[in-house]
Amino acid sequence: MTLITTTDALQAFCQSLAGADYITVDTEFLREKTYWPQLCLVQVGGPDGAVAIDPLAEGIDLAPLFALMSDPSVLKVFHAARQDVEIFWHLSGQIPHPLFDTQVAAMVCGFGESVGYETLVTKLAGARIDKSSRFTDWSHRPLTERQLTYALSDVIHLRPAYEKLKRRLARSGRSHWLEEEMAILTDPATYQVDPESSYLRLKVRTNKPRFMAILKELAAWREREAQRRDQPRSRVLRDEALLEIAAHAPTTVDDLARTRGLGRGFAEGRQGTDVLAAVQAGLDLPDSALPRVEPREEPPPGLQPIVELLRVLLKMKCDENNVAAKLVASSSELEALAADDAADIPAMHGWRRELFGNDALALKHGKIGLAVIDRRVRIVPAGEPRPSTAPVDSET
Repeated sequence: MTLITTTDALQAFCQSLAGADYITVDTEFLREKTYWPQLCLVQVGGPDGAVAIDPLAEGIDLAPLFALMSDPSVLKVFHAARQDVEIFWHLSGQIPHPLFDTQVAAMVCGFGESVGYETLVTKLAGARIDKSSRFTDWSHRPLTERQLTYALSDVIHLRPAYEKLKRRLARSGRSHWLEEEMAILTDPATYQVDPESSYLRLKVRTNKPRFMAILKELAAWREREAQRRDQPRSRVLRDEALLEIAAHAPTTVDDLARTRGLGRGFAEGRQGTDVLAAVQAGLDLPDSALPRVEPREEPPPGLQPIVELLRVLLKMKCDENNVAAKLVASSSELEALAADDAADIPAMHGWRRELFGNDALALKHGKIGLAVIDRRVRIVPAGEPRPSTAPVDSET
């Protein structure tokens, strides 16, 4: 068992992996009290063993690790990579590439939706994971032997799991199915937070343009302030307070102090000044520049049965092909397709269209139908009588 705590040791280890076909990678981090994830440990598995790298060790420089992560000749294998990749992007400005996510690969190979690491390695590697250290404080030093054993197991058992998934993908000819998902994971835009659009994440009961303008300014200020202070958004200002301020649009310290949960101390401080400035910016915005959020339209009469029919087809096709339905089409995408043949959704492009989209259009337009045959849903040509499975009465 190896814990790397110096730059020289890290440099030597990363150099030893320069010729590897692939490495397995995982991280341990905390985020409860910060805006950006606090990296506490990096685990890397290579062909000759695995190590844990301590990013909190005094004086350690992670540059050799970042260089390895961006080495185009070494494949980086993660499980549920998104948060890990976000950490590397935030710390180094670079995204690990090339990339392979075993969770996505497992969905392609019929392991269900968002399969967990423990489930995957149990099925593919026959390993049992001790989960007792999962929720420990990874920032506390020194780390215990049990913590390190747990952390390293995440990359040790990932190697045989990856090898078996890789072979399954090759046999099924589905390796290219992962390309779209990996392109999303390696796109910097996936991890860039735009304060100006952060208001769109809030659940609102009204979409009046002036209210939305004030809310946009307030949410953008909160996002920038949370980033500056490296604190969760809720520590800066809770959603409920943000929505109430946008609704009442206070323009004075006294008005702001009346907001439930804030009080005069907040209103008279620097944050109160910033909030009032954000409100005023929303009030000053000309009508022509007000943000407009289109209300969610009610589906036209008769659409929901079409959606449900498409959902049955999706489930049937995905079961037949051992792929997770979530990877092919979401509920909102089924609604879009039910309403519009030309819906620009993933299910109408590439392998998803071959698997599901073409049959979905055919079903919508009556060119095929669905029938229960031998207790299973099957596609039948339109107008073709359903095969009978009832016993023949020999006396008639």
